[in-house]
Amino acid sequence: MEDPEKTTEVVLLACGSFNPITNMHLRLFELAKDYFNETGKYKVIKGIISPVGDAYKKKGLISATHRVTMAKLATKNSDWVEVDDWESSQSEWLETLKVLRYHHQKLSSPDPTNSLQNAIPLTKPGRKRKQEPNRHDPVKKKNQSPDIKSVPQVKLLCGSDMLESFGIPNLWKLEDITEIVKNHGLVCISRAGNSVQKFIYESDILWRHKNNIHLVEEWITNDISSTKIRRALRRGQSIRYLVPDVVQAYIEKNNLYSPESEDRNAGVVLAPLQKHASDSKN
Repeated sequence: MEDPEKTTEVVLLACGSFNPITNMHLRLFELAKDYFNETGKYKVIKGIISPVGDAYKKKGLISATHRVTMAKLATKNSDWVEVDDWESSQSEWLETLKVLRYHHQKLSSPDPTNSLQNAIPLTKPGRKRKQEPNRHDPVKKKNQSPDIKSVPQVKLLCGSDMLESFGIPNLWKLEDITEIVKNHGLVCISRAGNSVQKFIYESDILWRHKNNIHLVEEWITNDISSTKIRRALRRGQSIRYLVPDVVQAYIEKNNLYSPESEDRNAGVVLAPLQKHASDSKN
């Protein structure tokens, strides 16, 4: 039986384009939540969807305003997954690590307006301030215990393609990968028989922190992707049952995806590739 005193609270954070959000994106959260809750060691208390900003410059990326709105429509009936538009509202592209730091700091700080614009480095997770002994009422001390609990862990939720993107030159900074897997942790949803374990084995950084990488096998396979959704829409084909009905209705109402929208940012170098390639020259 789960012991509330020994369980670690977890917040699942998914970053990405969500262009558009699909039923598969929502399934990732459910699969990860089941995995953690079944361990008896963790309790998932929240899921956060953080769409990337327009400055990411990915080919075919439509306005963040539309992508955030669709994500909010898709999660409207969820009692634990929500959408956060802080990342998407930034004028410049933000590294995923900064988004993780922001949400960790937001959970750590009693001030909900703390926007963490500088995304300061994360302190060691689970560290508590030393408490003065309570010499008065032991009942009062017990009642205060929720206030001194450690901050929930913010773990990055992703698919195997995102994990394997760590190997693409200049897409990620090595120090960012290290801090993500060391201080936060990854939850990777992969299909049975996928080569993710081999990829982790072949990476010194990932192997060193493999105990903080949670691999969740997706036994009920689902091959839905935003790319395939957009392709179907360009060809006038149905996307019903691939995305939530409210998302389909929003796409149709606003005529969001077309051959023209898919050409957006064509020929433009992806923001992280621009930034990291530039940094390596300096």
